[in-house]
Amino acid sequence: MADSSHNAIEFGDEADTAERVTPGSARSLLLTLLGEFVVREDRPVWTATLLHALEGVGVAEKAARQAIARAATAGWIENARDGRRASWSLTTRGRDLIAAGSLRVKSLAGEAWNGHWLVLHLSLPETHRTMRVKAYRALSWLGFGNPSPALWVNPHVNRQAETRAVLAELGLSGVAFGFVGKSFDLGVSDAELAQRAWNLDGVSEHYRELASTFQKMRPRSDDAILFAHVQLVNQLQRLPYIDPGLPDILLPAGWQGRQDAAKLGTIRARWQDAAHARWTELTGTAPAR
Repeated sequence: MADSSHNAIEFGDEADTAERVTPGSARSLLLTLLGEFVVREDRPVWTATLLHALEGVGVAEKAARQAIARAATAGWIENARDGRRASWSLTTRGRDLIAAGSLRVKSLAGEAWNGHWLVLHLSLPETHRTMRVKAYRALSWLGFGNPSPALWVNPHVNRQAETRAVLAELGLSGVAFGFVGKSFDLGVSDAELAQRAWNLDGVSEHYRELASTFQKMRPRSDDAILFAHVQLVNQLQRLPYIDPGLPDILLPAGWQGRQDAAKLGTIRARWQDAAHARWTELTGTAPAR
């Protein structure tokens, strides 16, 4: 999952843990743990539990500790001490961040569409490369596609306020303008516009590769299931950067992304209970670290 601020696994052999899936960053994986377990269980989590889970998916202890410290500095989590042990709880800001990310992931299922586009014009020179990267990443998270230079389109017209907030935060409000409206029968169709704005073949291939990868996994131990589940959820939470969640009417005929996404959902459901049971066990037995 990402924030609006632009703020390990076995394949029948547990020795393969954490080697077959490209992991997210320590920060991204920490947010996955917080959103998948801490929010749902609504109880503090020991530092040792977070470190165990992060190390299990390939994050070095030093990087894991840094991610925890930075999350605290950002105001997402706060700690309490019990002797030598420290536990962490989500702040209101942290819960809001996770809720926003969860909402975006849920929107990938596709929605009914009334034919209206949210259209944005934003031109940034090549000399502003750092800002371009930040802005383009933020707009991708919101579901925008880029069919031609400086032009951004989004079928999710209810994201006007989020778009306004992102542009203001980046200091780009003065160089952008936008509107909401329908296209008309001139030139390319809406479906053709979508093909130009997004690499839909690439999105479908990404889903296919994820489904193939996770379908091959056979985690057997409690920890292996936990780590596999964390990796899968983390991949799902990063999807809004890749998949704009287009309405079905804008997708090419025979597009396979939805089917492969459903396969990932089935795998997640298969591992979920065991992963949460292991997490609950760890939160009750974590040693001081």
